[in-house]
Amino acid sequence: MKTTIDIPDDELMEVLKYTGAKTKRDAVVFAIKDFNRRQRLSKVAEILGTFKEFMTQDDLKEIREDDTWNKEK
Repeated sequence: MKTTIDIPDDELMEVLKYTGAKTKRDAVVFAIKDFNRRQRLSKVAEILGTFKEFMTQDDLKEIREDDTWNKEK
């Protein structure tokens, strides 16, 4: 879809720099896709919530130090 919009030059140049896009169009399309992806991830996070009973850093360290888990070849 063709659309005419006024994008501030400094913002567009920054998007070009961060995305590595070769054209303004590619930079804008990348930014839109990235925005949409982040919004979808945000919705998933709202649905799933957080893991309150997930392992802690101490639990992970204990597992890594346990010889039964070490499988050296």
